[in-house]
Amino acid sequence: MGETSLVPERHRPVVDVWTRLAETKKPIIMYGMGDGAEKILAVMESLGIKPADFMASDEFVRGHSFKGYRVKKLSEIEELYKDFIVVICFGTALPDVLDRIEQIREKYETYAPDVPVIGDGLFDGDYISDHEFEIMTLKSILADQESKECLDALMRYRISGDIGDLRSCETPQSDILDMMKIGYNETYVDLGAYSGDTVEAFLKLTGKRFNKIYAIEPDRRNYSKLRRRLYYISGALLDARNIAVWSSDTKLMFYNKSGRNSSFTDNISEETKGRGYETDAKSVDSILGGKPATLIKYDVEGSEKEALIGTEQTIRTYKPKLIVSLYHRVQDLIELPLLVHEMNPEYKLYIRHHPYVPAWDTNLYCI
Repeated sequence: MGETSLVPERHRPVVDVWTRLAETKKPIIMYGMGDGAEKILAVMESLGIKPADFMASDEFVRGHSFKGYRVKKLSEIEELYKDFIVVICFGTALPDVLDRIEQIREKYETYAPDVPVIGDGLFDGDYISDHEFEIMTLKSILADQESKECLDALMRYRISGDIGDLRSCETPQSDILDMMKIGYNETYVDLGAYSGDTVEAFLKLTGKRFNKIYAIEPDRRNYSKLRRRLYYISGALLDARNIAVWSSDTKLMFYNKSGRNSSFTDNISEETKGRGYETDAKSVDSILGGKPATLIKYDVEGSEKEALIGTEQTIRTYKPKLIVSLYHRVQDLIELPLLVHEMNPEYKLYIRHHPYVPAWDTNLYCI
């Protein structure tokens, strides 16, 4: 830990957030509860860092406790402590919540430590040192300067936990979608279709003009919502499947952790294991059966690498436009773009981060 070297000179020095939290004399206030707070707290505890208190947004404070702490409002925290560090422990893209975070940042030292959504490890100085060759290779193949600057800012943020580093590279998704030139005759494959919201976003973008849609969602409840939501699309145009995507056709244990956060492996609690069930999994190449796709979206909660491997034939043969989530696992930001480039070097690769704290809406766009 400490300072790291593989960042542009103009960005130095970069002190990692865990070192800052370990060395501070200020009280550390955890802002938020749930899975994110538990993961951040686990890292802090492994380093001997103890929080002073927990707080939540006023509308979520109901006199309850979390990890043995009574959850307080910001006003209560301000009465108890003259100055303190705020650690953001939840994810949001809501403009009003992002504004609230900015207001807190103006008054107090604030961090949003980066911990993986799925799996273990940290993207810290040691990780960068161990993957210096891959990072330099990735920078050399990115299609534009904005992508390279975005990658630099994301790496800096992952080390520093400084929300300013993250927000410095935000761009609206509409800008990159314009560059992708999504047309009116697309064969769209939506991997991780959730409740059908991303299919509807695609329909809005194309004015409901398209060739065919494949909507893949392994969660049973989400899939039921998807079917109800997209009832108006004929079966000839919509191939919706309650299955998982993987590198090959197989069966997997699926663990329902609610919402978009369900997954197949890694850090499954005993409670979540009780909600697991076996599901069919297929490769995208198998789903398409040799037919072309023109646009594929990968948001499969940490299974992006396996899903890409299972699309290799389609990627090599048809070069569909790709949108790939880069934030679920520590290694995704560096590993997944290199994997796509290896499969088809003709792609132009772009990295963009859209408004979200932490860096959960960071995507690879392949054109």
